[in-house]
Amino acid sequence: MKNEIMVQSRCIGGVLAVFLAAACTNAADPAENVAEVSPASADAATETRAAFSEEGLAALDELLAGYVEAGQVAGIEAMLVKDGEIAYSATHGLRDVEDQTPLGEDTIWRIYSMSKPVTGVALMQLYEDGKFDLDDPLSDYIPEFENLQVLAGENEDGTPILEPLAREPTIRDAMRHTAGFAYGLFGEDYANRQFREQRILSSPGLDVLVDRVAEVPLLFQPGERWSYSVGVDIQGYLIEQFSGMSLGDYLDANIFTPLGMNDTGFYVPDADYDRFADLMVWSPEAGRFVPVPETRESPAALPYLYRQDTVPFESGGHGLVATIGDYARFSQMMLNGGSLDGAEIISPETVELMTSDQLPEGLGISFNGTARATMTAEPHKFGLDWGIISDPEAMASPAGAGTYYWGGAAGTWFWIDPVNDLYFIAMIQRFGNNPDMPFEPRAQSMALVYEALQE
Repeated sequence: MKNEIMVQSRCIGGVLAVFLAAACTNAADPAENVAEVSPASADAATETRAAFSEEGLAALDELLAGYVEAGQVAGIEAMLVKDGEIAYSATHGLRDVEDQTPLGEDTIWRIYSMSKPVTGVALMQLYEDGKFDLDDPLSDYIPEFENLQVLAGENEDGTPILEPLAREPTIRDAMRHTAGFAYGLFGEDYANRQFREQRILSSPGLDVLVDRVAEVPLLFQPGERWSYSVGVDIQGYLIEQFSGMSLGDYLDANIFTPLGMNDTGFYVPDADYDRFADLMVWSPEAGRFVPVPETRESPAALPYLYRQDTVPFESGGHGLVATIGDYARFSQMMLNGGSLDGAEIISPETVELMTSDQLPEGLGISFNGTARATMTAEPHKFGLDWGIISDPEAMASPAGAGTYYWGGAAGTWFWIDPVNDLYFIAMIQRFGNNPDMPFEPRAQSMALVYEALQE
């Protein structure tokens, strides 16, 4: 029953609780972790568990627990849902390393770029309201972008060589990352250096961010390439212009409150801060991951602390925190075609539009929300704020055709598979990599989920 998903259970529901209880690091009595299903949905829950082999889900759990045991993450939380029912849900490890506090179902996570699909849904609500057309030039609503130029190279002294626009970037370009905007998270070109030097991602407000972005040349002519960008923060600015509300107020009124995403927002309230998971960073000196200290300065890009007085602006691109249960509500809404528990967020037609390939012919993506994509087959495609596996065979993926996904800078990841009526979410918090230990949780978890699937 898709609209009756229960997100408060931990470890494994039903018969799998006994089979896997020993593997769940933070499990108490298995009976306390069984999903609470109503009599009307008990049969559906049983069918969902039967859709996956016990051995397959045990292998998935062993994989995730192994990341903690190997020191790759301090803690990990994961959830697999099929047909609106939880098939697997587990926590392993710690959310507070110093105090040795185990993860709990109420743990709050930095989801970073998993904010992007949420912002995209919000903007498309305003699209449905007739506020704009996707192919409207951005400058129609952001006059500061009327004089954008394109980076054509650099002089020996490091000054930019500029050329005029062949056409203006559109809202569609901003949503599919083909506008040409830089981001500052990587790249040594003039535009990305300017993003870092001007601390654009630490701007004291979206107005200032837009002003600063307008002064930086585009990396390429709009529509020519796909490049991960500040485009979703620009979407956040558009939401404010179209709605007359702050981005946070708009999201709360139109997505979070209707969906019951009570722990999702742009900062962690003081009363809930003890539920906030530690962010770990690789320390070459220590030879292990260590917690980011509160005194460490953010590298002009991604916030660490998420206290109200430390958040520079409400970032639609990387600014949200959430529990896994909240993000499950959002994911189920998308899988349902835009509604959940009577709350109609967007139409099925808009869901289809957002999760269909929007790239110009011949283009694919080179980033997966967490890292540079390591795709050896056909590149994945991109919709409106979503990565898309449009051709699983060509893209060497076990997922169903039309699966859409993204991830966050601290390693969180998720995917939604409409063909198999399932989604998977995993939350971790780490920056950097252990150079001696490869870490590919996305590919490994996806492979095990579909190996376990018996349908």
